[in-house]
This record gives sequence, structure tokens and C-alpha cells, in this order.
Amino acid sequence: MVGESPAVATASSAAPKRGALKKRGSYNCGRCGLPKKGHICPSGNGDILPPRSDHRLRRALSFEEDRTPSAVAAAPGMEEEEVAETPAAADYEEVEVGGGVLPVSCLVEVLRRLSPKELMGAAVVCRGWRECVKRVWRSAEELRLRVSPRSQIGFVGSVLHKCAGLARLTLRIESDVDATLLACVAFSCPSLEAFEINIGDNAVNRITGDELGRFVAEKRCLSVLKVEGCTSLGLLNLHSSSLSTLWLSDLYCISKMVISCPNLKELSLDFTRQENDSTDLVTMMDSLGRTCPRLRNMHIASIQLCNDAVLALASTNLRGLRMLSLVLGSKITDAAVAAIVSNYSSLELIDLSGSSISDSGIGMICNAFSQTLSRLLLALCPNITSSGIQFATAQLPLLQLIDCGMSMRAINSQNESPEENGLIGNEGSGELRRCQKSPTSKPQPIYQKLIIKHGCLRRISLWGCSDLDALYLNCPELNDLNLNSCANLHPERLLLQCPKLEHVHASGCQDMLTGAIRNQVLNEFAVVQNHLPCKRLADGSKRVQVPRYPLQQPSDDGKHRRLRRTQCTVHLD
Repeated sequence: MVGESPAVATASSAAPKRGALKKRGSYNCGRCGLPKKGHICPSGNGDILPPRSDHRLRRALSFEEDRTPSAVAAAPGMEEEEVAETPAAADYEEVEVGGGVLPVSCLVEVLRRLSPKELMGAAVVCRGWRECVKRVWRSAEELRLRVSPRSQIGFVGSVLHKCAGLARLTLRIESDVDATLLACVAFSCPSLEAFEINIGDNAVNRITGDELGRFVAEKRCLSVLKVEGCTSLGLLNLHSSSLSTLWLSDLYCISKMVISCPNLKELSLDFTRQENDSTDLVTMMDSLGRTCPRLRNMHIASIQLCNDAVLALASTNLRGLRMLSLVLGSKITDAAVAAIVSNYSSLELIDLSGSSISDSGIGMICNAFSQTLSRLLLALCPNITSSGIQFATAQLPLLQLIDCGMSMRAINSQNESPEENGLIGNEGSGELRRCQKSPTSKPQPIYQKLIIKHGCLRRISLWGCSDLDALYLNCPELNDLNLNSCANLHPERLLLQCPKLEHVHASGCQDMLTGAIRNQVLNEFAVVQNHLPCKRLADGSKRVQVPRYPLQQPSDDGKHRRLRRTQCTVHLD
């Protein structure tokens, strides 16, 4: 127009051309790869020529330009990001690392080995790293997360929301926890199979029994559940057809306990050590046989355990039981052992630590499970003696572990009455005064000796056996021996013939005993000195032993194998 300035004319002429910006294409021909400017493609008839020899491979995100029209028509709505996530294209992706390039698959494998906190830090490096971190979160199957007291439940939800395929989750909670955590986990992890909650020292678990029961009922794929600090449950009503392992600790005053899990194979219930616990263990044991018929491993720890509870368990139909652990039941006697051996015939582990069984109960166990029992734990059983332990090792050929710690204790190390301590009470004043006792009135400790010869034993625990005076071990497969606090064990009455011994725990022992242990397990030259050959000197005057040089002596492999000895470590703390 006449009279208009050049700037206005330019703006008016450019206005009709404004619109959505087109994506800039490639400057090279899509058929032959030559520059487009001034180029007439020789492949105009539709035949696509192979690329030139100097054609450089490009990133996978640019491969959409080379797709044929049919492929584009088949997926008209596919965006650039969706193409990059396909398996075929992901193999060619690269990301910048330290000034160079690295395949995404390699970077993902590196990021998999980082902790959740380190992954969050790696996500803010650049866009390429953030996409790799997202891929790691999406493909994660197991997550172990520590939740500090400053973190909120929203932090857990934000992390779990990234892991759609999570199957195993372990949370270490260091602050109070309630049902909000269960709701967050149930919403964020639809295919969860194993869930574990560990409670910190200063944290409190406020999850109730109804809330835990609803969580288990909603998670149809859940097979493993382990929860600590279950002091606020009140009642326990679990119904699940997929649950196979259940661990609950710190239980207290459970008014009602129903565990209806037909596929449950492992059960661990650990109660608090409080005298006023009102849990009815007899009713609980009686119901387990009807609701959990496939139970194989059972662990119950409670000071309320008694013969009636064991009799109720023995009357159930748990024929597949293989491991039975009834711990801290001081009221369990040989009568309970008789009920166990009469109803179960294939036990592989028996743990009656803290019970009041005697050597007669050990004899019944050996007669009933001589062909199946491999682990026997009888710690804190004051009525058993070294004779019962020797009988068990002689009658159980498959035994691999035996624990009788704090069982053979001297009289002066146990709790004594006021009269035994020389204290006489005055009924009128209620005070105690000390009187002098004659030397003959003090009971003398009766020391015991223990002789074990076994071909399969691998671990022996004699911690706290202050009544033990002599120990003779001939166990070729033994690799762990616990002698902590064996204060009265005489150094000259200790004999260890265990060539595969690797660890000896001798904390709280006498210095002379520790020296005797070191001499027997660490003096390799004394063990093999009789096997060294003798040779005369050059003048034929006398015979001397040839020093050992295993790498230079021409001998067969069998002799080298006999001279080789396992290195043993003596632990003093």
C-alpha cells in the first residue's frame, strides 16, 4: 500500500503466514543420503538404495524419519517418546557421560546398584539420566527403604509410586507408624508379594489387628509378611489363601487369634517378656491345626508356654511339621516332650531353649528322631547334664548343630536363696542381717566333662557352661565352636581334634585357656611335623627334617591335600 511504512507492510504480509510451526526435516535425502539442495534423486522410481559406507548410525529417537509410509499409517498416534520406549529402539539409545556417550542399557545397569537416595540424586543430573532413573524405578522388583524420623508418609508414597512392578518391599521405620502406611503400600504396590516392616528403637507401631487383617485380605498376591513391634494389635484375624510366611514379633495381650491361611508353611510368633500377658496360647495352638494344615516351620516364643499348650499343639493334624521351636517356656517338662514324639515323626529341628526338660526328655527325642533330626537347641535348660548331651551326639548321626549354652552351670553362678547367701531375716523388723557360715555349709560345685565324637557336627555352642571342666572334641567337620564364658574349663583338659575348625569364640575365658586354644588350633607345624621327611646331611653324620616347601617338593596331590589346613580365627570379644 501507498503511504504505509516498510515495517508495517512487512508485518501485514507476514501475518497470513503465521500458524503452527512445522518441524524442520533433514537436510539430506531420505533415499540416497545426499544433500537435498540442487539434488535430483536417482532413486525416483521408488527403489531405496542402501546407505553409503560412511553413513553414521544415529540415535534411536531420530529413526522415525526412516519409517516407511505403511509403518507411519499403522501407528499414526505414536509419539516420539513412545517409540523410544520400545525394546528395539531402546537398544540404540545413548546418553552423555563425562563428555562421551554411553548406551542407556549400560547406564541403567550401573544405576540399579545405587540406593534410593543416590538414585534421586542421579535423576537431577540431566534429562537423559532422569529417563534412565525412571526406567530403573519402573523395572525394580525389590526395594529396601529406610524412613528417618524427619521423613513423612508422603515420602514413602512418592517413592513407591515410581515402582509399579515392585514385588518385595522392606521398610525400616524410625518413627511412629499407623495404618496410613498400610494404605499407602496397598495403593502403590498392587502386585506386592513380600512385605517387611522393621521398627526402630524409639518408634512405636500403632497398627491394630483389624487394619492388618484388611491389608492382608486386600493383597491377593501377598505371600510373605513380617512385622515388628506388634504391641497394639489387640486381636489377630488373618484370612489369606496366598500367605505362606508370617512373622509377628512383640505380641502382647492378644484377646482373639484366628490365622486362617490354608497355604501357610512358616509361622513365627514372638511375644513380649511380660508376666501379665493374657494371651490364651492353648486355644491358639488348638486352632492352628484346623486353619493351617500345611504348616512346616513353627516358632513360638513366650514365657506363658506350658505343657497344656504343647499338648494342644500335639493333638492337631500337623503331620507335615519339620521344624518346631518352643522357646522360653519354663513350664515345659518331659511330659510335653512325650506328646511331641508321639505325634510327630519327621522333625528336623527342635528348639526347647528355656524349658525344664531333663536328660530323660533328650533320650525320648533321640529315640524318636534318630534318622531325621539335624539341629537340636537346648540352651537355658538347667536340668540337663553332660551325660544327656553326650547321649544325643551318639544317637543322632545326622546332627549338624547343637546348642546347650547356659545349661551346664555351676551352683555358685545360679540364683541363690537368702539362706544360701548367709542372710537371715528378722520377722519383726523385716530386715536382713548377714551371719557367718561355717566352711562346711557352702555347697561345692560339681564339675562335668563332655566328650563328643561325631562325623557330621558343624557347630557346637557351649556358651555360659560354667560347670564344664573338661572338653574333648573329635569332629572332623566342625567349623564353629562357641566357648564364651566357660570360666571353669581347665586348659589341660581341653582337646580339639577338628581339622576344619574356622571360628572359636572364647570371650570371658581364662587367659591360660585362651592360650591352650590358640596352641591347638593355630599351631600348624605341630600337627604336620610328623609327616615331614628326614634326610641325612652331606657328611652322613645325622638325620634332619626337611623343611616344607609345598610348591617345590615333587609329591602327589593327595599329600599336599593332607598338609593343607584350614585357617582358624579365635574371637575374644
